[in-house]
Amino acid sequence: MKRQAIIPPGTQALYDGFHFAPATRVGDTIWVSGQVGLDAEMRPADGIAAQAALAFGYLKYILEHAGATLADVVELTTFHTNLQGDVQAFSAVKDQFFPERYPSWTAVGITELALPGLVVEIRAVAVAGSGAK
Repeated sequence: MKRQAIIPPGTQALYDGFHFAPATRVGDTIWVSGQVGLDAEMRPADGIAAQAALAFGYLKYILEHAGATLADVVELTTFHTNLQGDVQAFSAVKDQFFPERYPSWTAVGITELALPGLVVEIRAVAVAGSGAK
């Protein structure tokens, strides 16, 4: 099996500038790099709910370009700058994107993310086709 870098439209600059693929696929397994809640102007959205919604939207976009869906996600790892304070609001957003057949999930509290103002980062592992009922 060959490794395939998943670089959806609009993400080539990240690949070129920061030297990482938005996702990597080997066989049916897809590892999605951490996604954050930046708006169209590359500024952090206001608050945990807005940032989580954007990050989950980017996750969905990348998975679609890798040949998978959110239903195929088997594992989530999330990084939070205020885990205990934000987990309830974050979970409410997460449940909108994963209303059933929940993936494994590990939430980690951290002191900072790559850009000032970011409060959450979401990475995932998916197995293409595994979410079909």
